[in-house]
Amino acid sequence: MNMISKVIRGAAHHRPARALLFAGTVFLALACFALAAVQAGQAGTGMSGARVIDGDTIELAGEKLRLEGIDAPELAQTCALPSGRSYPCGKEAARALTRLLAAGPVACIGETRDDYGRLLATCHAAGVNVNAEMVLSGHAFAFRRYSQSYIAEETEARRHKAGLFAGAAETPWDFRARKWATADKDAPPGDCRIKGNISKAGRIYHMPWSPAYSRTRIDARQGERWFCTEAEALSAGWRAPR
Repeated sequence: MNMISKVIRGAAHHRPARALLFAGTVFLALACFALAAVQAGQAGTGMSGARVIDGDTIELAGEKLRLEGIDAPELAQTCALPSGRSYPCGKEAARALTRLLAAGPVACIGETRDDYGRLLATCHAAGVNVNAEMVLSGHAFAFRRYSQSYIAEETEARRHKAGLFAGAAETPWDFRARKWATADKDAPPGDCRIKGNISKAGRIYHMPWSPAYSRTRIDARQGERWFCTEAEALSAGWRAPR
């Protein structure tokens, strides 16, 4: 079977990046530097060019990668500690992912893309499966709707009450569905609730669960608009917030 998979990995320091083609498999070599820490809730770029977008999405070597088989809390999402006090579990998930990637050389492999063009990938850092560790440490759920890969890790995390499993946490997919259903009252009729905003940072779209969604206003006179799907926003030239 002629299967094409993309591997994005760290190479030796100062070694020039090059592309190699072996039996239909594309290898992209990336110069390896230390990953700089990303501030919680903010997108940052390390010296390697790697960037943590949220608890299950990164950008590496020009590719946006969605960690396959897991679903982490959204950046704007909060969870409850055993005491009942809330904490920003979405930002904590992004911090946890940053720590994992900073542990050593990063290599990601994926064969398919999601509806938004992101490569669905399994990543390793210093030999550790990052996807599995995010679930095992209680910073992400097994994304059972699409994958059976990390159910055992979630079972173990729940047994040990790790991370968000220590208290109460809404699943990210339920959080997104709730935010979509209660999106901005000024949204046009129908199901177009994604805000396409234009600012000094460029054309940016905000999903109903994005941190800046509630304070973003759409002015059609300035060329701003509403989108029905994220794929529509991307194809029109808008990008997600960084």
